[in-house]
Amino acid sequence: MNSFPGGSPVAGGALGPAERDASLAVLKATSEPGKELDILIVGGGIVGAGAALDAVTRGLSVGIVEANDWAAGTSSRSSKLIHGGLRYLEMLDFALVKEALHERGLILSVLAPHLARPVPFLYPLTKPFLERPYIGAGIALYDAMSITGAHGRGVPFHKHLSRRGTLRAAPSLKDDAFVGSIRYYDGQVDDAKYVANLVRTAASYGAHAVNQMAVVDFVREGERVVGAKVINHEDGSTFSIRAKQVVNATGVWTDETQAMVTERGQLKVRASKGIHLVVPRDRFQSTVGLILKTEKSVLFVIPWGRHWIIGTTDTDWHHDKAHPAASSQDIDYLLKHVNRVLKRPLTREDVEGVYAGLRPLLAGENDSTAKLSREHIVAHPVPGLVVVAGGKWTTYRVMAKDAVDEATRSMDERVPPSCTETIPLLGASGFKAAWNRRNRMAEDSGVHVARIEHLLSRYGAMVPEVLALITDNPELAEPLPGADDYLAAEAVYAATHEGARHIQDVLTRRTRISIEAWDRGVSAAPVVAKLMGNVLGWSDAQRESEIKHYLARVDAERLSQQQPDDESADAARLGVEDIVPLR
Repeated sequence: MNSFPGGSPVAGGALGPAERDASLAVLKATSEPGKELDILIVGGGIVGAGAALDAVTRGLSVGIVEANDWAAGTSSRSSKLIHGGLRYLEMLDFALVKEALHERGLILSVLAPHLARPVPFLYPLTKPFLERPYIGAGIALYDAMSITGAHGRGVPFHKHLSRRGTLRAAPSLKDDAFVGSIRYYDGQVDDAKYVANLVRTAASYGAHAVNQMAVVDFVREGERVVGAKVINHEDGSTFSIRAKQVVNATGVWTDETQAMVTERGQLKVRASKGIHLVVPRDRFQSTVGLILKTEKSVLFVIPWGRHWIIGTTDTDWHHDKAHPAASSQDIDYLLKHVNRVLKRPLTREDVEGVYAGLRPLLAGENDSTAKLSREHIVAHPVPGLVVVAGGKWTTYRVMAKDAVDEATRSMDERVPPSCTETIPLLGASGFKAAWNRRNRMAEDSGVHVARIEHLLSRYGAMVPEVLALITDNPELAEPLPGADDYLAAEAVYAATHEGARHIQDVLTRRTRISIEAWDRGVSAAPVVAKLMGNVLGWSDAQRESEIKHYLARVDAERLSQQQPDDESADAARLGVEDIVPLR
């Protein structure tokens, strides 16, 4: 094993242009004798990023490639919750719930206290007498199962509320909607920010991470997979990356990537579409979120800064996997269900943003995606290739560990066990001390303390790196147009440190402007293009191309959300292709 082939770990885990070029050089050199990687990860979502960190912190040489942007697929389009899943408890899936609650506490307390935080929910009660002891016992069990390990639960215990107490907590609920409720807590995280941070953390330990790099085939010697053939979307070049083991962590694309190698013993993954609405926080009054049961699944109303996230749906998706589209029918479904409990109904005019994602569910005999398993499977269909599929966002670390365990079983060297339970993400160490210094940071930088607090919740102890950009260029302290929560410096930092290569990477994932701003980032796009172009060396023509593409994408998404069904919504969204190659 060679921890850092061709070089040393990336200082601070930066994923800027120079670091990307250095990683590319290392990956290209793996075809030379003695320079192959120990493990190549295919897929830059939460599981792939977790596997990269798991493998590199065991002392292995690691590469990770992603066809689009980090977390561009499912991993950036979740409900933003880290939770055990109350509905799985109702299905008596105790092992899955216990595992997820353990991981929830670990993320909140150890791995990413700067990115994750507790969030309160009301579980409404609609029937007197019998429902409260039944639901109360379930939530008490949920709390009890979270008492695992030495890292703590990370959230407070539940509390029973009367009808009056429920209305005090959520005054905008209909007076006769509930007879009472139970307040309980789960965790919340910006999923895309977490993934980018996870990749950076892997890079800080020596992993070679390159996005905009798609696998087009696997390299084989006889029956054994010995690497992957990739295309660099930015210049159209192709080359092979060789590795002792390849881990396929491609989520809803698992079937397609497996088919490059074998038709035998394949895992089957079904894509289930879930959509979410984003509405301003002032549209209804509540100090807590809500969990509502529907005829198909559950509906969450989730506090999200100055907004609410409402979701989700759970329906089969048989169309383009890269750009799942929300239809008018999906939006109406969510509005109808949430309006059943609100005094003032929400309308289409209240919706700031809409996003759709696909869950990678292990296919089974059941026709309903709502009942397919959220547990994961790791398989070794051919020598040299490990496939990991299924699972929940919350349990990504366990999935990653199991995949790397399987990959290392056939290695000649003795490989240490996983240690990611004790590896905080970048920005976590020193976060509490940085938070305690927020007033001093505000004085020293000239940035208002409220903005410092916002930055701390996104970058943790790395905030001084963002503030250093402002020191060098005070204009970067200005907010981005139409998105007052985000500073211009964050767009620059996304390109210099977080691997952003296009303005949509910044507007949809490094920030959440595309779903939090009324214009969905249209006014910010030209400013972000200029800021990123200065870092990435874009020509004027390329900046214009980036802006034009982003505006067309927003128009296509808006059009898709006016369509009556999945087929027409998909057709509308596919009117805009991805902006590759870069040059």
